[in-house]
Amino acid sequence: MAVVVIKEQCNGCEACLDSCPYDAIEMVDGVAWINEKCTICLACIEACPVEAIIQEESTVELPELDRGSYSGDWVFAEQRGGRISSVVHELLGAGRSLADTTGEKLSAVLLGHDMEAAARELVHRGADEVIYVDDEALAGFNDGPYASVLSDLIEEGRPSIVLAGATFMGRSFIPMVASRVNTGLTADCTALDIDPETGDLLQTRPAFGGNIMATIICPRHRPQMATVRHKVLPAFPNDPHRKGEVRIIRGLDKTRMDGRTEVLEVVEEILDTVNLAEADIIVSGGRGLGGPEGFKTVEELALLLGGAVGASRSAVDSGWIPYSHQVGQTGKTVQPKLYIACGISGAVQHLAGMQASDVIVAINKDADAPIFDVATYGLVGDLFQIIPQIIRSVKTARGQV
Repeated sequence: MAVVVIKEQCNGCEACLDSCPYDAIEMVDGVAWINEKCTICLACIEACPVEAIIQEESTVELPELDRGSYSGDWVFAEQRGGRISSVVHELLGAGRSLADTTGEKLSAVLLGHDMEAAARELVHRGADEVIYVDDEALAGFNDGPYASVLSDLIEEGRPSIVLAGATFMGRSFIPMVASRVNTGLTADCTALDIDPETGDLLQTRPAFGGNIMATIICPRHRPQMATVRHKVLPAFPNDPHRKGEVRIIRGLDKTRMDGRTEVLEVVEEILDTVNLAEADIIVSGGRGLGGPEGFKTVEELALLLGGAVGASRSAVDSGWIPYSHQVGQTGKTVQPKLYIACGISGAVQHLAGMQASDVIVAINKDADAPIFDVATYGLVGDLFQIIPQIIRSVKTARGQV
């Protein structure tokens, strides 16, 4: 789609210049010309008195997709320091469901070094096959070599679906892989399914700031690639009796690995609080805290319980706490054993990020707040009176007072 000027019809009146809010129109030799700033807002078309500006439809002919030449569902098995990330167990759970629906094989792709035991564990977690690439250069994450190796595996194996975690690692190199194998990528998915009519992967993710859920398909290219948020899908249970194949690949062609960067040192991030996505206990604050000072009470309770501090979008948008603490569709999706919501009304975007928690305790002075609809236990009252009472009760039970 493009906006074009019919030069023979343009009379140089310049009416279109004032109509364009982006300065995307210039006069060249007395004729209007659309430059690269154009956003196709179409304001100039309505302003042109001689109908010299039109919207031109463009079509691209794509080659017919040979669906039969692609088969199997792949899960990228992310590892850090030789340990499989927990998001992989959730991806295998989702992949197992998809593979059972399509009747295809589920494979886990592991890149690392000296990880044969971990590779076998992926079979116990739902994989029918593990493709383990063992090389010292892959022991630590480096997006160049990882992208090169995974791209080569995909072009050789021709899977129909490739899933990865929407982690810093997945966000870093999976788009590079999608570009190299000439396919699309849907990021930050919260649900996956198979279209019963076409067999296409239905990839659902939040859009427009989490206000709607968009379902995306990739009907003309393969593989269908998606990154999936942590803690939104159930993990496949560990079954030590499951059988599967572990295929080990060694002796990589170093010339095929992108060696433009070198990892000199890996520095572990040290946090004062527990990682939000991995925390078993989360104490979250919302607009009801009244300001950044209110989070001191929340932080005290979280520290006492050995948990992490979360927040609603309104608290983050107000600048009371950094974005890294945000829970919800546009923040972290969490699934702790205990979630304590303090002064959070319960907007649908927030609920989507925490309602799968095992136990939810809501503290709010508004008895009609939507958060109580999903709460296991609800406490109606002033949170600045209730939270200190909880802190005293915990300390008393532990003999700390």
